[in-house]
Amino acid sequence: MIEVNELTKRYGKANAVKDLTFTVRPGQVTGFLGPNGAGKSTTLRMILGLHEPSSGTVTIDGRPFRDRPRGLRHVGSLLDGHDVHGGRSAVAQLTALARSNRIPRRRVDEVLEEVGLAEVARRRIGGFSLGMKQRLGIASALLGDPPVLLFDEPLNGLDPEGVKWVRDLFGRLAAEGRTVFVSSHLMAEMEHTADQLIVIGRGELIAAESLAQFSARGTRQSVTVGTPTPSILGDLLLAAGAAVHTDGELLTVTGLTAAGIGAIAQEHRIMLHHLNASSASLEEAFMELTADSVQYPAGENR
Repeated sequence: MIEVNELTKRYGKANAVKDLTFTVRPGQVTGFLGPNGAGKSTTLRMILGLHEPSSGTVTIDGRPFRDRPRGLRHVGSLLDGHDVHGGRSAVAQLTALARSNRIPRRRVDEVLEEVGLAEVARRRIGGFSLGMKQRLGIASALLGDPPVLLFDEPLNGLDPEGVKWVRDLFGRLAAEGRTVFVSSHLMAEMEHTADQLIVIGRGELIAAESLAQFSARGTRQSVTVGTPTPSILGDLLLAAGAAVHTDGELLTVTGLTAAGIGAIAQEHRIMLHHLNASSASLEEAFMELTADSVQYPAGENR
């Protein structure tokens, strides 16, 4: 479990992270979301002891990560797939990590096989594609078989097969009772991967809740209505303040709940074939709820 308590990081007078408090629990995949410049990478680096907080605390299973001399046995991480020695082979890179953390040599071969790099294990990393480097970074995170795993943009450079493999991997690791914390800007993928979300903007906490709860906070929800009298019902819904799009006998309605539409239909004795409410997607909810936290909006005049 990762516990962050009133964590703050200042650079001069600017706060990269301000008073962050959240908990990442085992047994689920927790997505870490925020606009560019929100402070996600800074937070991850403070969790791992790579940056010193200006104030506040962060512990992993009750202790600061720096207090663990064989860190890879407790926490595995991928922060930057490029942060490796290009002249080394994949097997040499992992062997050095294993030796320094007193991890059995057999684990090197096991994780290379697991991430699909066994056949290129003796090739120099400098010749690897971005996707292959990401797989090697994931292998490094898995090397010590740790209970806690952190990943920063792990899907960069992966093809569709690789993305599905990572999604399944994260789900399996969480099902084994591990703590899995994943930072990503790929909303569609997070929608299929994460159980819980930590969302920050301008270094401050916006939400710490389930994916379903966060998506439901978006106001761009719509209701699909089927009726044999679409024009009559449509006029009534417009009069009630809703926005209505008509396609044959189907109405797509925003601005009213399914219960409100049903009540209007019942009052005027209008038959409904179906009434189906759909929540905003994760991307829609994210764009709406973080709009005030975007530091560099596209098209902004400076």
